[in-house]
Amino acid sequence: MTCINISRSAAILALAAVAFSSGCASTTVARGVTGGQLGPCMNKPNCASTQNVNEQHAIKPFTFSGDKAVAKEKLRSILTARSDTRIITDDGDYLRVEFTTPIMRFVDDGEFLVKDGEVDLRSGSRVGYSDLGKNRRRLEDIRADFEPCCE
Repeated sequence: MTCINISRSAAILALAAVAFSSGCASTTVARGVTGGQLGPCMNKPNCASTQNVNEQHAIKPFTFSGDKAVAKEKLRSILTARSDTRIITDDGDYLRVEFTTPIMRFVDDGEFLVKDGEVDLRSGSRVGYSDLGKNRRRLEDIRADFEPCCE
């Protein structure tokens, strides 16, 4: 009887974990572009954005010289080549992506808005409070591949 109760408990726990993780993974924090602006970061340290004045979240935009279309294509190429990234929306000057962490499979939302000479960006976790700096490091890795751009 004890073995059966442990097996049931383990099965219930496993089902609950699957339901929780898949439910959280489907709730995006990306808000798109409104009035030329990406959505703000929430009051948690698991987000980085160029359009936040809050020092905790602030990150510098990617910069480039030359044509916006060339810059967007380079950015798109970099994102497509990443094993942790899936492009969800490609609409004009706006890209929305999902980043998936390799071990725990957490899904983070990324947004990129290509403007004249710069790319505004935002990356935020869908769940939890802290990301231990993962969203910021990921954006800086993408910056290293993107800059310099795009004569």
